[in-house]
Amino acid sequence: MSQRSQAINALPNSVSKALQALGENLRISRIRRGESLRTRAARMNVSVPTLRRMEAGDASVSAGVYATALWLMQREAFLPEVANPGTDDQALALQLSRNVRGK
Repeated sequence: MSQRSQAINALPNSVSKALQALGENLRISRIRRGESLRTRAARMNVSVPTLRRMEAGDASVSAGVYATALWLMQREAFLPEVANPGTDDQALALQLSRNVRGK
């Protein structure tokens, strides 16, 4: 069995909670659509245990699996917005600060 990544072991609590909420939302979506674990797993090309781990918010499940679940909900278009550089206020402020100091 492979070792868990150090990054996964060191997840900030807020990230862990966000993944759990995402997993729960994906589980609710599956149930509302009347899909069993087996049917949804087959549609996503993953095993039922992987789907269960995703629905529990397991950080070791690949981002691709989460993205595929969002695709099944027709919500994948929102993924790029999560890290939109135009809305990264902290990075924009740092860049502006460097530009002002550089003049």
